[in-house]
Amino acid sequence: MTVATFACLIPAHNEAARIGQVLAAVRGHSALAEVIVIDDGSTDGTADLAERAGVRVLRLSPNRGKTAALAEGLALVRTSHVLLLDADLSGLCAADITRLIAPVAEGRAKVTLSLRGNAPLVWRMLGVDYITGERVLPMSLIQTRLHHLISLPRFGLEVFLNERIREAGLTVAVVSWPKVASPTKAHKRGFWAGMRQDLGMMADIFRTIGFIAPFRQMAFLWSFGHRPVRFAAVRAALGRS
Repeated sequence: MTVATFACLIPAHNEAARIGQVLAAVRGHSALAEVIVIDDGSTDGTADLAERAGVRVLRLSPNRGKTAALAEGLALVRTSHVLLLDADLSGLCAADITRLIAPVAEGRAKVTLSLRGNAPLVWRMLGVDYITGERVLPMSLIQTRLHHLISLPRFGLEVFLNERIREAGLTVAVVSWPKVASPTKAHKRGFWAGMRQDLGMMADIFRTIGFIAPFRQMAFLWSFGHRPVRFAAVRAALGRS
């Protein structure tokens, strides 16, 4: 049986204020053969901070968007699997990384997806966040499709990957990260800029896979992540929103 190996890719654009905690969780992690930060045209010292942390840094200029940045990073991966990780997470620790990798490393699933504690209420009730940026994937799913990534919209990557996972019929494990949070775009960019970016993200999703496929993806992933929703769980979720 081939032993799975893992590299971690972290796309980042102007995340100097937040990326430190993410790097602390992955730097030196025993399950990771390499950590690569793809600095996507940052102007705030993100790349310098990552280099001082001792991880490999790929500097891109000008800003290309998350999908194009990850396409550049994926071309460098030589392990059997890749961990994709957002750069702006709070509350992340090494144990969370271990729990996200474990189902794949132990052969219990082919893919893992995170479910953050502050994921939208509907995703928490369904038990899966279908556009999460934190996931573990086999490189065999992506290796021959890297040229397709270049043509995707800026925020088309996650749904593109979901389609490949669904088509291949891969087993998925949803890993709960109750103490991990990701800031909203409005919090990072300001209300109106955040709203524009959220709308742009939705437009990119529909440009990538059309209007019906997101619901098909949610149904497919829901079959792995769903748990019976009890009234107390709903009330608790509402209380955290």
